[in-house]
Amino acid sequence: MTACIEDELLILSERLLQAIDSKDWETYTQLCDVSLTAYEPEALGQLVEGLPFHYFYLNRSTGSASQSTICSPNIRMLGENAACVTYVRLVQAIDAEAHDTVGSYEETRIWENQDGQWKHVHFHRSFAGSVELG
Repeated sequence: MTACIEDELLILSERLLQAIDSKDWETYTQLCDVSLTAYEPEALGQLVEGLPFHYFYLNRSTGSASQSTICSPNIRMLGENAACVTYVRLVQAIDAEAHDTVGSYEETRIWENQDGQWKHVHFHRSFAGSVELG
């Protein structure tokens, strides 16, 4: 695997998290395949298929702000047209009452190269812990 592909996948993963943090639906849909599948805490153990489930969370105003940091990334190519990106995601957030929290999530994201463009096709996110700072 070339470092160039690794760098591209890490940048795309960071861009995806920035879109989530800023509730940028347009960028999110540009990066994701319409048939995206996911296991995540909000789905309560169910496999979520498609984008409407995610639209609910990205299309609401909460009066809060957040930012994500990728820690300990690992990228593994799955043939020539797919890759598995794993990392721990730290999410710093501040709510409308100025309470700070940091949450930790273990994430696995699968990317597929479709006609020369990487698309996010599946992810699994597990809650690892959080702390309230103020």
